[in-house]
Amino acid sequence: MSVIKQKLAQVYSDIEKHAKKHGRDPKTIKLLAVTKKHSIAEIMEAISAGQCEFGESYLQEALPKIRTLTDHSDIIWHYIGPIQSNKAREIAKYFSWVQSVDREKIATLLNQHRPLNLPPLNVCVEVNISGEKTKSGIAPEELLPLINVINKLPNLRLRGIMAIPAFTYDYNEQIRAFSIAKDIFTKLNRASFNLDTLSLGMSNDLEAAIACGSTMVRIGTAIFGSR
Repeated sequence: MSVIKQKLAQVYSDIEKHAKKHGRDPKTIKLLAVTKKHSIAEIMEAISAGQCEFGESYLQEALPKIRTLTDHSDIIWHYIGPIQSNKAREIAKYFSWVQSVDREKIATLLNQHRPLNLPPLNVCVEVNISGEKTKSGIAPEELLPLINVINKLPNLRLRGIMAIPAFTYDYNEQIRAFSIAKDIFTKLNRASFNLDTLSLGMSNDLEAAIACGSTMVRIGTAIFGSR
């Protein structure tokens, strides 16, 4: 068994363990394998182990991978990094999901450039839950107008929200930050937005994310090692 296959199995085991600990069904939590700065050979190892959803943050790095692996039709590519306006056309063309929409201009461009022969682009709005000036993401109080815009764009499908809190190993601080995202997600669904994706959690804060209701965890280091 390859190292990556072993690590993937361990991550899935950890997801199951944390889910059961916090009274959740492990099947409601998807694993997104984050492959930025990792090779095509490493991705192939993950594919051979059954992983099919992958996340990339840099378009120029992602495109060669996507084009090389085009024969693997079951792969679902997620764009999870900051989006520059001049990159929107190719992101809309090559990805099935974009988790980092944080302003109207980008949503409009993705909608405009989404090829009509493809299904609507799945999008999450990135919310800056820690108020960090250096982080991407829309402020929580500015979220609702953006969501209303996205819902009117025919080539986008709003799936949920994504958040990357300030880094910490303190479990209580992780819970505090993720609870903000969970509260936003819950309020939006009470307002009948019918969202199904709460994208929270990485290698260092997996349990806290699951405890706070994450439906998709974005794991890179625990699978592929340090970049």
